[in-house]
Amino acid sequence: MTHPLRDQLDDIDRRLVGLLQENARETVANLARKLGIARTTVVSRITRLEKKKFIVGYSVRLGQSVLDASIHAYVGMAIEPKYVREVERRLAKLIEIRLLCAVSGEFDTVAWIRTDSPDRLNELLEDIGAMEGVTRTTTSVILARKVDRGD
Repeated sequence: MTHPLRDQLDDIDRRLVGLLQENARETVANLARKLGIARTTVVSRITRLEKKKFIVGYSVRLGQSVLDASIHAYVGMAIEPKYVREVERRLAKLIEIRLLCAVSGEFDTVAWIRTDSPDRLNELLEDIGAMEGVTRTTTSVILARKVDRGD
C-alpha cells in the first residue's frame, strides 16, 4: 500500500529531513557534504519541503539537564461537547502545554505538560479543572523515560 506523503519524498529528501531533525541548525554546507549533493540543491530541497508543508517549522530541543529538572505530566480531560473549542483555545495559550490532542476513549482531550515545579503543575491543574466545560481530569506524572525518540 502506498503512503501519499512518503511517496512524494525520495531518499535524499528523507535523509535531509532526518539530518534536520537531529540538528535543525546544521549548516547547508555540512548537510550537502553529508548527503553528497551541492549546497544549492540542499537549499532548493529545503525550500520545496517547506512550501509543501513537509517541514512546518524549526524548534529548540532542551538539554537533558533541563528536562530532568522539569516535571512532565499527561492530563486527560473530559469536556462537554459545546465547550471543546473554547477549552482548547484557552489551553493553547498556556505555554507549559507542549502538546494538545483530541483523543478517543475515556477522555476527549489529552495534554502533555512540562513545568518547572510541583507548585506550578498544581496551579495549572486547578486552572484546567476550573475551566467551564471541563467535567473531569486525570493526571499522570512521568516518572522515567524508557524510550524517547524526540518526535
